[in-house]
Amino acid sequence: MAFSSHFSHFFLAFIFVLSSLQMTLGDTGAIGINYGRVANDLPSPVAALSGSGISVTVALPNEQLSSAAANESFTDTWVKTNIISYHPKTLIEAIAVGNEVFVDPKNTTPFLLPAMKNVYASLSKYDVASNIKVCSPVALSALQSSYPSSSGSFKSDLIEPVIKPMLSFLNQTDSYLMVNAYPFFAYIANTDTISLDYAMFRDNKGQTDPNNGLVYKSLFEAQIDAVFAAMNALGFNDLKMVISETGWPSNGDENEVGASTANAAAYNGNLVRRVLTGSGTPLRPEQPLNVYLFALFNENQKPGPTSEKNYGLFYPNEQKVYDIPLTLEGIKNEPKMNNGSKNQVAAPPSGEVSVSNAAQTWCIANGEAGEKKLQDALDYACGAGADCRPIEEGATCYDPNSVEAHASYAFNSYYQKNARKSGTCDFGGAAYLVTQPPKFGSCEFPTGY
Repeated sequence: MAFSSHFSHFFLAFIFVLSSLQMTLGDTGAIGINYGRVANDLPSPVAALSGSGISVTVALPNEQLSSAAANESFTDTWVKTNIISYHPKTLIEAIAVGNEVFVDPKNTTPFLLPAMKNVYASLSKYDVASNIKVCSPVALSALQSSYPSSSGSFKSDLIEPVIKPMLSFLNQTDSYLMVNAYPFFAYIANTDTISLDYAMFRDNKGQTDPNNGLVYKSLFEAQIDAVFAAMNALGFNDLKMVISETGWPSNGDENEVGASTANAAAYNGNLVRRVLTGSGTPLRPEQPLNVYLFALFNENQKPGPTSEKNYGLFYPNEQKVYDIPLTLEGIKNEPKMNNGSKNQVAAPPSGEVSVSNAAQTWCIANGEAGEKKLQDALDYACGAGADCRPIEEGATCYDPNSVEAHASYAFNSYYQKNARKSGTCDFGGAAYLVTQPPKFGSCEFPTGY
């Protein structure tokens, strides 16, 4: 997931959603959003960052690394144009020098550390090096071992040439390591051994690290601690980390199991709750998580599989793909949903979707739960008081004749009959809440009985 080409001039890689908040490592966890622009149908980039209180990380793209490494005058000009011209009215938190450089097919790895040092030197000339961090996001593919987490190690061919020198530079300049972590990729490659609940931050029995006894309740935390372990193995026990990219796609190709709107909402929503209300990871509990979600919008020109185009929280027309909390206040005010394991999913934009009262919610089936689980939950709901007459053959809501559609009607009936009480839209993870009226054929879902 690269962000090196997201912007043509002022490379705003990330924006904070919490205005007037800067990511201060060592305090509470913080959430940011990547603002990717590899698309031809997006709104114009936000220009009024000056004075907004929004904190920004600026990216120097991979294609400029060789120039930045070769000549400090290049970074002097780049810093003056892209940083000094906006700082301090625009709160620039950091500069990301390159992105996932170790997997760049153009072999830009040798330029990385010299480029980082030249950028830092240029910042020093303008007396802002103490306020703006110099970093470079790395992919989890930089690890040679990641399971169990305690065995985390960097690839041996990268350690001496670039990893150790880069970590030393980050340590000396009081900066932090940026890591792009995507549990989605690990999940779709190992659906036989990794449970969806473990990937979604839902309640699960967890995984115990056999080497140190630490228990992991989420794949995300296990991945992060593998990187911490890799740093520890090289003697960088105190170096901090920022998760520069993570997310879950709302759509994907047929072989991309788990790419769905419901799962994207669950992953990102539960991650936000974890970051803003929890502590650090099992290996470093004292270091709060600081995370950037990928991404603000769906990007229709991203290359690769369908999932690459569908990481956005918003459609290009600025409607939400799904609704999740992004602040502590939002978490406190959201409807209670199965202990936070499910999230509100908005319907795709179309002329048929009606606007509902923000306080109204409906309960629908999670198609990712599988037909057997949905059928069992459907049978339970109908036997526990849901009005299932409309989904009988020949009745008004029989069509479309699918388990998901019928289960959705039954789940919602049960939920509404129980006055939308907390826990009544669960069904063992087979259901979740939405804030717009569900659309299954011409069937109308009731809002109360």
